Amino acid sequence: MTDTQRASLILGITGGVAAYKAAELARLWVKAGYAVQAVMTKAATHFVGPATLQALTGRPVLTDLWEASGNGMDHINVSRNADLIVVAPASADFMAKLAQGRADDLLSTLCLARACPLLLAPAMNREMWANPTTQRNLAQLIEDDIRIIGPESGEQACGETGLGRMSEPQTIFEAVEAFLNSGPLAGKNVVITAGPTYEPIDPVRGITNLSSGKMGYALATAAREAGAKVTLVSGPTALAAPAGVTRHNVTTANEMFDAVMSRVAEADVFIAVAAVADYRPAETGPQKIKKSEQPLTLNLLPNKDILASIAALPNAPFCVGFAAETENLLEHAESKRQKKKLPMLVANLAQDTLGSNQAELVVLDNAGSHALPRADKQSQARLLIKHLVQLLDKPST
Repeated sequence: MTDTQRASLILGITGGVAAYKAAELARLWVKAGYAVQAVMTKAATHFVGPATLQALTGRPVLTDLWEASGNGMDHINVSRNADLIVVAPASADFMAKLAQGRADDLLSTLCLARACPLLLAPAMNREMWANPTTQRNLAQLIEDDIRIIGPESGEQACGETGLGRMSEPQTIFEAVEAFLNSGPLAGKNVVITAGPTYEPIDPVRGITNLSSGKMGYALATAAREAGAKVTLVSGPTALAAPAGVTRHNVTTANEMFDAVMSRVAEADVFIAVAAVADYRPAETGPQKIKKSEQPLTLNLLPNKDILASIAALPNAPFCVGFAAETENLLEHAESKRQKKKLPMLVANLAQDTLGSNQAELVVLDNAGSHALPRADKQSQARLLIKHLVQLLDKPST
């Protein structure tokens, strides 16, 4: 679709505290010129009133399969007139219904009878999201070509903190606009590395670092939202794979190098976010090294430079590097960018960023430096993808 101002959207709302955000989402769409039809489950009406959605959309809200208007075929007719269905929030129960093909209310029925794409913005308790059943349902929905927006990590209404918080209305709004316009990275293959590597010294000890992987995972989410096919090569982290992203788990720097090299031939963009160990032990002990009073000397060998190796390929993808420094940030980062001949490099002070949910970044490219004030990493990731797209669109010199 090229004219989003004429798009007709169905806003599905299921039961959950995040249902209040649907009102703001409806307001954003109407302000942008979209025609919005709200459809609520019975549970959703306990959290936000249909009158609110009707006032915002200018249309009666549909809630009951058995009180449909016209010829009683709203579950068919409504979806036939829509360009897109967005369910926000999408509860764990509703995701299960869709994965199993069940239709016991108006919203699930029109989703099953739809003739248009379907996007879900999940919202639930972090334990519900992490539950294997929910993750199996999620995998099935993605296989069925249903797009997933979020969820994100943060404080939840239950008082806990973790993954499962519904994406903010502005984020969903932007994702829908990108979807209706195919997304700025549609048709692009993006390979991203994330997290630390772990270099074993013996079966119980190793060399690693404080990287949490959050920035790389956030970039994978942002690139997927922009329409790209994303492969995430990840070192050891405690993070769940972003929805719609293919994750390949590795441990050591050499494993990460091999995984990237086997996938980069099809990549249009390579983003090296992982904090790869610069060195590895020359020998790995087969058994635990016993403590003694004598000094222990480790012989370390340099690991391969993954980013430099990719950037030096004859038909290299567009390469983005990351530089975590502890001092002289701009000087060291620009030196790294020039040495590896990178069109884009993202720099930060390691002590302010590693393990944190927020980041203060500086983007370096051929035009100079561009500061991104401190913000959460998912917001920063979306800004970085936007900057990347702008550089991709520039003619090469």
